Parts: sequence; structure tokens; C-alpha cells
Amino acid sequence: MTTERECDQLLVERVRDGDKQAFDLLVAKYQRRLMRLLSRIVHDPAEAEDVVQETFIKAYRALRHFRGDSAFYTWLYRIGINTAKNFLATQGRRMPTSTDADSEQAEGFNDGEHLRDINTPESMLASKQIAQTVNAAMDALPVDLRTAIALREIEGLSYEEISDIMACPIGTVRSRIFRAREVIAEKLKPLLDMPVDKRW
Repeated sequence: MTTERECDQLLVERVRDGDKQAFDLLVAKYQRRLMRLLSRIVHDPAEAEDVVQETFIKAYRALRHFRGDSAFYTWLYRIGINTAKNFLATQGRRMPTSTDADSEQAEGFNDGEHLRDINTPESMLASKQIAQTVNAAMDALPVDLRTAIALREIEGLSYEEISDIMACPIGTVRSRIFRAREVIAEKLKPLLDMPVDKRW
């Protein structure tokens, strides 16, 4: 039984041996996941696509340096996050503080589970407001906190994997995720304390 990591490693070795189609398989496997993550950092979809494309180009060129100490996607995500940060820096931009959001994005958070089952107009509006509040709170976070919480809650990665991707100790990852959750919870508190029919 071959693990995902072993499959990726085999594809990496095939790419190193000159098989360009093997890299196409890696792109096909990780493109959507990388886009989902990087669009949290670079909010414009077209720009996020450019950053994803640049990430894959950088990864392809640097593949000979990939030693396999970490999983391929961990290495790829690290390249992607750094590429996104560099892109924003060259644009002279800080992170926008809010975006339009939909309730699907809230489903990566614990509150999302029970929101899906409620179909009254009031509760649908409330779940949309909660999603918008969560997304606005995430978008306003410093990039390191936002990246850590997105990797944990949206990508479902372990603390060890996030530590590897962000090149920082696990304690720092835990602290960033804790602080991000605190900020989001603080923003959600007024909405969750209010009766559903008073939320609009």
C-alpha cells in the first residue's frame, strides 16, 4: 500500500528523470488546494491564479533541491505562501480587511456543521452573516495568523505539517492558531449572542 507522500515522491523522481507529464500530475493534484489557500492571502482571483502558476514554475525549477525530508505538498505550500507574500510586497499592498463571502467558506469552522441543516430564511441569513463575519475577521488578521488558521481549519493540516510549511516551531503555530481563533470568536460573539430574528 503506497502512501500519498510516497506517490508524490515517485512522481518527483519521474520529473527529475525528465518526465514532464509526471509534473502535470502533481499540478493537477494540488492546483485547487493551492488556489484555495493562496486566495486567502491574495484576494483577487486572477492575481491568485498568477501566484499559483508562479508557485508551480518555482517548484518545477527547484525540484532538484527537494530532498523529501517533508511531504511534497508541505514544500509546495511553503513556496506558495512565500510567493504570495512576495507578490503583495512588490505590489506595495497590505492585506485587504474584508471580502464578500458565502456560507460555504464558514463550513471549515466548527460552527459550519450545524449551519448547513437549518433552512429557514432567518437562519440562512444568520449563517450568511456568520460566514461573512468569519471571513472578514480572517481577512483582517496579519498574514502569519491568517495562513496558520487557513492551513488548519480549511486545509485540515496537522500542527506538524503547518510548522513545516511555515518554517516555525509547533509552539508558534499553536499560538498563531489560538490568537486567530480568539480574534474570530471575538468578532462572532455579538452575532451569536443576538437572537436570530434580530440579526439583520
